[in-house]
Amino acid sequence: MTASQTITMVVLQTYQAELLKEAANSVPSKRLLEALGGLCVLKRLVCQPSSKGLTSSKEVSRAAQSSASGHQVDYSKYIRDFHQLNRSVMRHWLEQMAVRHEVVILIYMKELGLRLNTKKSVISPIQRITYLGVVWDSTTMQSCLPPAHIESILKALRIVLCNPPFEPLEEVPEKFLTDKTVFLLAISTLKRVGDLQALSVAPSFLEFEPCMAKAFLYSRPGKEENKDFGVSSPDQYLNQAMTEETTIQHLLNRLNLESRHYILRAADVLQLTEHSLQSCESCADEELIQTFLQKLLMMNYRARYINTTNVQDHIQQTDNDSLEDEGDIFKEMSFCSEISKTDSLHPMDVQMAVFHYADGFLKQLMVTKLSQCQYALPLLVPDPFTKQIDFPLWTFRQINKSWKVKNTNNESISQMQPICKAQTPMVSFFRFGSVSSSKSLLMNSLINEKHNTFFHRNCPGSSTSRVLMDGVVEIAWYCPSGKNTDKFTECVAFCNLHGDAEEHEKQLQILTEMATVNVVLLSQLDRNDKSTTMIQNLYRNRKPLICLFTEDMSPLTNTRIGKYKIGLKGKNQSAVSEELRKAINTCISSSGPSFTFRLEDVSKCSDIIVDEEADDECRKGREAAQQLMSLLKNKNVIEIKESFLPCQGKLWHQWCQKNKELHRPQVNDIEKKISQTRTDMLEIRQQQHKSDISEFMKLFIIQISSHAANKMFFLKWLGILLDEYTSKDVSDLHHKYDKKKMSKELQAAAFGLEHIMREIGQIYESCSSVNNSMEDLQLNFSSLPGLAAELMISGFPLELMDGDAAHVPLIWISAVLDELMQKLEKQRVFVLSVLGIESSGKSTMLNAMFGLQFAVSAGRCTRGAFMQLVQVSDKIKAQMNFDYILVVDTEGLRALELAGRSTRHHDNELATFVIGFANLTLINIFGENPSEMQDILQIVVQAFLRMKNVRLYPSCVFVHQNVSDVTAKEKNLEGRTQLQKTLDEITKLTAKEEMCDAEYFNDVIELDIQNDVKYFTQLWEGSPPMAPPNPNYCENIQELKECIISHASKSDKIMLKDLKNRVKDLWEALLNERFVFSFRNSVEISAYRKLETKYSKWSWSLRSAMMDIENKLYNKIDNDAIHEVEENDLQIELKNTSEEVKKSMSEFFEKDTDAALLIQWKTLFNIKIKELQENIVRETKRKLNGILQQRDLKKKIDAQRTHHENTLYEMSKEFALKLKEKTNPKETFRKEFDLFWKQSVIKITRDIPAIKDIDIFRDVRKLLIEIYESIQVDPWQQCQEYNIFTVWSYCEYVKFKNPTKRWIREAYRTDKEKFGQTLSQKDEDQIRSLVTDVVQQTDKMIQSFNISKVGYNNSRIQQIIDYIRRRVQQHENAQVKYVFKNEFFTDLVLSICKRANKMITDQHKTFREANDPVIYLEKKRNEYNSIFQKYCHGAASAAIFGAIICQKLKKAIEQSVYKKCASDLTEEMRTNCSSLNGNRSKLEKYILKTLAEEEDFVKYTDYLNYPKQHLKSFIKDEVSQYITDKFSVSVLPKMKENITFLQHKINEAAHESTEHVQETGGDVGLWLKHFTQQLSDVLIFSEQDLSGVKHNDVDDFKLLEEVIGKELNAVMSDISSSFNTKTFPANLDYKDRPYEPLNDLFSQCCWVQCPFCRATCTNTIENHDEDHSVPFHRSIGLSGIHYNNTSNLSTHICTSAVANSNLYFYPVESDDKVSWSEYRRAGAEYEKWSITPDLSELPYWKWFVCRFQKDLEKYYNKTFGGQGEIPDEWRKYTKQDAFESLDKYF
Repeated sequence: MTASQTITMVVLQTYQAELLKEAANSVPSKRLLEALGGLCVLKRLVCQPSSKGLTSSKEVSRAAQSSASGHQVDYSKYIRDFHQLNRSVMRHWLEQMAVRHEVVILIYMKELGLRLNTKKSVISPIQRITYLGVVWDSTTMQSCLPPAHIESILKALRIVLCNPPFEPLEEVPEKFLTDKTVFLLAISTLKRVGDLQALSVAPSFLEFEPCMAKAFLYSRPGKEENKDFGVSSPDQYLNQAMTEETTIQHLLNRLNLESRHYILRAADVLQLTEHSLQSCESCADEELIQTFLQKLLMMNYRARYINTTNVQDHIQQTDNDSLEDEGDIFKEMSFCSEISKTDSLHPMDVQMAVFHYADGFLKQLMVTKLSQCQYALPLLVPDPFTKQIDFPLWTFRQINKSWKVKNTNNESISQMQPICKAQTPMVSFFRFGSVSSSKSLLMNSLINEKHNTFFHRNCPGSSTSRVLMDGVVEIAWYCPSGKNTDKFTECVAFCNLHGDAEEHEKQLQILTEMATVNVVLLSQLDRNDKSTTMIQNLYRNRKPLICLFTEDMSPLTNTRIGKYKIGLKGKNQSAVSEELRKAINTCISSSGPSFTFRLEDVSKCSDIIVDEEADDECRKGREAAQQLMSLLKNKNVIEIKESFLPCQGKLWHQWCQKNKELHRPQVNDIEKKISQTRTDMLEIRQQQHKSDISEFMKLFIIQISSHAANKMFFLKWLGILLDEYTSKDVSDLHHKYDKKKMSKELQAAAFGLEHIMREIGQIYESCSSVNNSMEDLQLNFSSLPGLAAELMISGFPLELMDGDAAHVPLIWISAVLDELMQKLEKQRVFVLSVLGIESSGKSTMLNAMFGLQFAVSAGRCTRGAFMQLVQVSDKIKAQMNFDYILVVDTEGLRALELAGRSTRHHDNELATFVIGFANLTLINIFGENPSEMQDILQIVVQAFLRMKNVRLYPSCVFVHQNVSDVTAKEKNLEGRTQLQKTLDEITKLTAKEEMCDAEYFNDVIELDIQNDVKYFTQLWEGSPPMAPPNPNYCENIQELKECIISHASKSDKIMLKDLKNRVKDLWEALLNERFVFSFRNSVEISAYRKLETKYSKWSWSLRSAMMDIENKLYNKIDNDAIHEVEENDLQIELKNTSEEVKKSMSEFFEKDTDAALLIQWKTLFNIKIKELQENIVRETKRKLNGILQQRDLKKKIDAQRTHHENTLYEMSKEFALKLKEKTNPKETFRKEFDLFWKQSVIKITRDIPAIKDIDIFRDVRKLLIEIYESIQVDPWQQCQEYNIFTVWSYCEYVKFKNPTKRWIREAYRTDKEKFGQTLSQKDEDQIRSLVTDVVQQTDKMIQSFNISKVGYNNSRIQQIIDYIRRRVQQHENAQVKYVFKNEFFTDLVLSICKRANKMITDQHKTFREANDPVIYLEKKRNEYNSIFQKYCHGAASAAIFGAIICQKLKKAIEQSVYKKCASDLTEEMRTNCSSLNGNRSKLEKYILKTLAEEEDFVKYTDYLNYPKQHLKSFIKDEVSQYITDKFSVSVLPKMKENITFLQHKINEAAHESTEHVQETGGDVGLWLKHFTQQLSDVLIFSEQDLSGVKHNDVDDFKLLEEVIGKELNAVMSDISSSFNTKTFPANLDYKDRPYEPLNDLFSQCCWVQCPFCRATCTNTIENHDEDHSVPFHRSIGLSGIHYNNTSNLSTHICTSAVANSNLYFYPVESDDKVSWSEYRRAGAEYEKWSITPDLSELPYWKWFVCRFQKDLEKYYNKTFGGQGEIPDEWRKYTKQDAFESLDKYF
């Protein structure tokens, strides 16, 4: 007990005596009895406080009930009554404290006045109490207690309560707050001096009789007790007690454990920190705990022997520096009896300090590692402050011991048992008094002479300053090896009580009662010693007793049956050990099985705390686990999994087999086979789904889905109990493992947490497949992956590959990784895997390196692959740029369990998977067997060659384990040289098999032969089972750990989001067998798609900026402001945008999360952007210079129109002036004007020919007749009937140059079969490409004609026809086997002209309306009437001139507003329009979605045959729809905004022009010049527009400015009123319409089509260097491919056909058939395509084939019959399935 507990106990005892006296003098009342009961409970609680203090009345009640005998009583009432008795005294005391002091609220005095709460809140003054940090003075206490008591109380408070662990306030845990509260409440009730003397009672000198009826105080150790609390010197014992606690606290302070609420958590200790990467043999005191744990976790038994840097080199100096011979040896060399304050900390104090401060999981891990180090383990541990004895049974639960014993036939039999369950003899050692010999050293000689199992006084670091070991009982086991050299023939437990047994009676009692043999060490027997009685009792006990006397020289003597004595004096250690061993063996053999010891039985001892019971979370976790285990009772372990885990048995294995068949089709009717296999797989999933969830699984899921604090304990307990449950059966099976059938039985008998989680995975996969939860599942199946993700984050491993099925549960793993992404967000991981032969120490190495707990025993070898997260400290995260290490442990290569299977294939799969999955793989080689090394290296090299071929670049480190002499440099150098040579030889051989160009291993992967090859010494230092781990092995582990982190700092990290794709890509490729061919790097593809999207934005930025520049320069050209455009000028204009794009690119390639992947394309995209910019500049220059060339013609046309206008202005002016003098009414003026207008227009247009409508097809026919005189049909009629863009084959358009019979042997062709000869797919694609390109170029030509400005001329049609003829001839002159018929040329011309007819006609109409005088002037009639009226009413010249200017500006304003709005809309759609705001792939998705929505077969054929033209058409439709949908909310506001801007700009120009003229004294000509110059950038308006209008008489510029402002309002209103969805596109030139720049953006990309199915490559860049690819291919029947000599269209899909190595086709221009799986060998057009096997469902095109089957059959004149019959599975897909598949693949 602590001093405060002792004081409280005495006070309670006194109070109980008062109550008993009261009860004796009167009839006991119910209240009195309850109060007495409450006192008993409180006394028990003070003796055995909870680790968290008195936290609730429920806890008090439960503690009381557990200690009561007989009927159950509600003791919470007793406690309430007890406090009611004291309420008056306590209330008065609390009031005084609250009134006198500023208080900090620590507790709420709820119900009992004892419940504490750490919340800080304000309550009433009566409830407030301050007992920490307060200055206790006599004034405060006098109101409560007599003055005589004050000094003693203040002294106790200063020494005890004002120091740690009761101070400082913010660091005090609840346990000590409780102790202090009870103490303060106790002193408030003191009444007698006898009670006060208890304040000076030291714990060591106070004893209570049973039931605490009496207390005894001892004045000093060993003397007679002083009854009735008579103490001669109270301060003496107070000082001793205080010294002990102060010493402990000083130790804790040195270890940086000042704060008592500080807990060492296992999760924190296992974290990768900067300290854990440092290997040090010495450290500062405050780093001792970290260093100790770091070494212990690596199983380094030198963890006990760490020097401290502050004492290791310290030499104490005296003050005497004299060199004379006057020194006094007696003075200077005198003995010192004080301990130096610079002494190093005792190693066992460090260990026990960690033990006391560790949480339950760390304690267990620590004890497990101590056991692995062959160290003794804490069995009974006194609390350093309360002295209450703890039995840490929980910490032993994971320890298994194995040993060998000989049977009667002298055969060695292996045994392995959980140490808690093992029944063994136990030998207990203890001493009385001080002895000269070391008990621990003597015990070590019995167990292992070469290893200090028990720490003793001669061990390095030992000192007399040991603080925490007195009273501790340690236990160790001797495990025989079944050899003749064994010291004991059976497993024996040895217990060691540290300290004087006389002072630790409880521990002594437990040991002597449970021991098989007791061994006592003492100097000699003395009847006057207090210990004499104890020894006498032991001697009289029937249990064997061996007495060792340090001052006796007698040999081994048997004094009576079971009683021995041995004298130690004058004997060497070996002789003593031998005598003692003989005596112990004799005693054990004579004791019989009734005296065996079992660790669990210690928990039955009274008055000790068992951690498993005291810790609520641990206890509840055990109870929950035991509930599950009760369901397995009396079950055959081999049948358990089949009964309780049905989903992972036969059904799962059948599904795996079907999945492999699916990915490895070997039949010709491939799609039917795939459909059938998928159907079978779904049926299996449905059977899984119908399986009942066992009660076992239900309970398990409930437990792990709860938020209870005991969840982690539950999982630990379940793992422990399952191991115990199966260990015996597995052990029995291993004894008969030589029988082959035992392999399956072993597999069935293995039952652990991994199998339970596997079952959950299969439940999830089956539910996911049928999209419905199981009936018995208590929660939605979608929450199951989240549970697994939480366990991974908590440090539990997850099965990555099912070792029994040799299969990756991809759906489950992907879902768990998705959940990890959500819970950990954007976390970066460094993946570390290990590969090696079975039982080569892989798991042991990982466990030692990271403190993990992968299964390592021979009975529990790893099967499959497991992944576990290792947390990383914030500092390491910042330095290394990753957040977690994902450790992947794998089953061994050449596993014995796989005997009889194709082990080599399995090993290759496993190696490829784990090497591809990891950033770094540890290649573990055990021993130096050349043949074994050769095998594993061949597998490894092959895996790395595969990685090279698929552009994955992991690294590796070779680890040679169990090397005999790792210190020999020459041998290491020779070994490295030989390894390099072997690797090079294997690489050269394997490279041929993998079709990879590599001569040396370093061609495949960069390997630093000096630093990436590690040699490990043997694991054990001696022979198991008693050998400890070799410290050199642990040092090797530390070196390897540092090497790994070095690699990690340079390696590319994997984002969690990419990890899922990596697993999927690797496994899918392995399922397809041909890994390199089948591997699809989704992470790289995703990164490239992201880059394409960025490229699209960068290119749009350049295009958008150039559009603005082009519009500005276009205005200047029309305004005669510039006369030539140079590329350099355009580059300067584009410079700012170009710099921004470069900066954005640089940041993207450097800072993006996929920067490591993207870097490979950086140079390429820099070049592409540069080329794009140059092309944009070049194209803009061409267009602007084209406009410049047309400017003269346009100016002539414009001048003529202006002349007509101005002539009418002047004529109307003259006529108005004539009428002005007459007083005609308004109606007369209008009639006069109408007559005048009619006559004037006739006069002006009399000699000007009208601009007529055009007939393009008449011009086309005329020109074609000149070329081909035989044309008789009407071109328009022919064009209506036939369109070259809709034909599926060009066979009828060609004549073959040299007929051949090769077509007969072709497997698939799109022939017409009419002439017995056909075009190849390559020929068809070439012709279609020609047609597409001609269409694109003729579109550009027509736009360059600028018909809307300069008019139409049939010479334009001549240009188009000439261009088409030239392109057709060029194509024929190339290396093609055919020539075109005349019909091809004519149909192509007619189809193109039909397509361009509307564009040309619309542009001509615009030109006619703008330039035909009759039409144009009629439009101006109202404007002229307005001017005419002004003249008639005598308006000023300035006013009329202002009105004319505004009328002239109207067209320019209208044109500018529409163009600017179109440009702004284009920019907006690039952001807001979902179909147009991404890259080409995203646009493709929307095109396909729209096609499916419309279900128009003609549009589908257009898309299939001419994807580029269809894309442009789609963009046009999207833009039109967007404008219609967003007109009121987006288009109209933009137009009004532009109008407002221009109005402001014009008014500003007018104002500035007026000021300019007034300042310079200029005339109206200067005003007009300045005005037009100000507007030249935004409007097409120049002085020439007013050249014919006389304005010399205008001199009132202010009036002119005002009139412009006023008239402009009317003009703007008129323009605004005309805005609608029809006028918007109609008022724009074709080149200015919003879809044109978008067409340029999206069509400037790759348009190469798949040689099989004609799917179009979706790469954003034209002429890209990468292989062509598409998100998904389609049925080759859609391109007309059919089975040879039949009319059956093929249903093969490219991605499934290439997975079949038995399927063939004949390439173009070849008579040699080629396997689909080797399609790249077929020629140039094939080798540039990446078609990876993909057995995905592809619902979209399957739905399309079924929906349009009849249309397709009619179109191709073929059927889907015979071999090409559509599989039934295809018909189940709906349009909704098709839509969802688009979201998945794009």
